[in-house]
Amino acid sequence: MNRPVLQERAVAAYLGLALGDALGATVEFLTPREIAQRHARQGGVHREITGGGWLNLRPGQVTDDTTMALALGAAILEEGGRVQPRAVANAFDGWMRARPVDMGNTVRRGIVHFRRTGEPWVEPSADAGNGAAMRCLPVALARVGADPEARREAALAQAWVTHRNPLSDEATCTLVTMLDLALGGADKAALLAQADRLALAQRDFAWRGRPMANPSGYIVDTMLAVFQALAGTEGFEDCLVEVVNRGGDADTTGAIAGMLAGALYGPAALPARWLDRLEPATRQACESQARALIDL
Repeated sequence: MNRPVLQERAVAAYLGLALGDALGATVEFLTPREIAQRHARQGGVHREITGGGWLNLRPGQVTDDTTMALALGAAILEEGGRVQPRAVANAFDGWMRARPVDMGNTVRRGIVHFRRTGEPWVEPSADAGNGAAMRCLPVALARVGADPEARREAALAQAWVTHRNPLSDEATCTLVTMLDLALGGADKAALLAQADRLALAQRDFAWRGRPMANPSGYIVDTMLAVFQALAGTEGFEDCLVEVVNRGGDADTTGAIAGMLAGALYGPAALPARWLDRLEPATRQACESQARALIDL
């Protein structure tokens, strides 16, 4: 794939992350039934970027999913393309000091661990949250087309600053691989083949079954909801609407589905009305960082 096309797919992936984040944050922690009741006048479906939610966000405002990805991307750029654990930990520490609108407990513990010990990586843990996966897009952009082992090493280098668990590790690495394929022009079947490979390696991720409703921040719940929404829809908007209306940790399922669907379907698939609602500073940061990471 030529570089201009690759850049545009990268931009679509980054904007997709932010759009899914902003769309899903409105219904985060609601059940599907509660979402349907609150959006009865819209046919029971949440499909517009309106802000609000439990964080009382402005329309088009994003949460930690997008802002942590931007912090990670900045650290990678400052290191000339390397995913250097101490640089990543410093970036996350600065992000936390800037008082983000939201922060997961595992992320907080990881950053506090770095502050107290100076060690950029946490010890292996039973905590299999989705925080490392939600922010992994900059790794995929910086390592696009790289050797699989190099991608894996880079994915874990950023993950282990806060999350270090076999389930979250494998999900994050699979997601980076799926993004790499989509950025390179692969079709949806090729992406879902990677989801199947993950399910074979870790049976908890068997996603071809009962629909995952009200997914929690547990990485298995998150990835099942994303895989099912990606498989069951045929476009960017439908994929994101499907996944966030499952409720639960909807900003993160929206962000992950958004980065995948953005890379898969490309910039023309992003709804103009959603882009117009995204806060201008966020949109500009995502676009410029996506191009800069691809240029590496």
